[in-house]
Amino acid sequence: MMWSKKGDWLECVIPSFWQGLTIEMLLKEVWYASKKFAHQLRMEKGIKLNGKEVSWQTPLQEKDRLQLHLYNPEPSTILPEYRELSVLWEDEHLLIINKDAGIDIHPSEPSQTGTLANAVAFHLQSQGILTKIRHIHRLDRDTSGTILFAKHMLAGTTLDRMLAKREIKRTYVALVHGIIKKRIGTISAPIGRDRHHPTRRRVSKTGAKAVTHYRVLHTFPNEQTSLVELSLDTGRTHQIRVHMSYIGHPLVGDVLYGGRETFHRQALHAVKLSFFHPFINEPVSCLAPADDFPVDLTPFYHH
Repeated sequence: MMWSKKGDWLECVIPSFWQGLTIEMLLKEVWYASKKFAHQLRMEKGIKLNGKEVSWQTPLQEKDRLQLHLYNPEPSTILPEYRELSVLWEDEHLLIINKDAGIDIHPSEPSQTGTLANAVAFHLQSQGILTKIRHIHRLDRDTSGTILFAKHMLAGTTLDRMLAKREIKRTYVALVHGIIKKRIGTISAPIGRDRHHPTRRRVSKTGAKAVTHYRVLHTFPNEQTSLVELSLDTGRTHQIRVHMSYIGHPLVGDVLYGGRETFHRQALHAVKLSFFHPFINEPVSCLAPADDFPVDLTPFYHH
């Protein structure tokens, strides 16, 4: 289904599968719009049907034109800065980037540049979009791979809710020390802060619930390493790094959690992101090539 940007407005032609829904149902049940954002749209008269203001209880008809005011400029402290981006997917609602290792997602202070958010701000500004930069999930500075950004506030609230409901599946690969005997497993161990270290986390009885699933893709007996695929039920800081270290298989290069410095960073790559796109009603699945990883991942992830 097609969406088109018209200035600060987005327009779509109602498809048959949304016929009979009201505007309110589309907002709340299909897009999980927050009450705050729905109220804002109502106050700003930010929804029109066929160019006119209508009641939100109006049933939608196939081929109606729905207009949403979604790109109104928002104040942002992030300085736009050009940087070449590896774009895996982009439409009027969202942007999926293959992040390089060694780059922060977000500035820690307003004047900071050199982060992914600065580059995304430039990328959106070049399209005439001056909204806030909304990353839906995080990756550590030295982790590479897929990261999802929302291009307007409605997409932000929708994707946040989908992430909370575990409707966005993130798959990682890691190279870890040691030969893992159990080919498939789940690590369920709460993670909290380490009182003795400012950035480190650890498994702790009083920590937050954390669940990691793993599957061994390949073992390298000569190097005494294993390549594992991982998926998360929770999104704790450093979760994969803490959990793999906890079971005695720290990530190669991850010196913070007991890995040996045989690689210049932790060997962790967010290889795949998949979800059902709520605005176009189609599945989206992105594979991120890894240029900077200690082993070639191509045999394990054919495009």
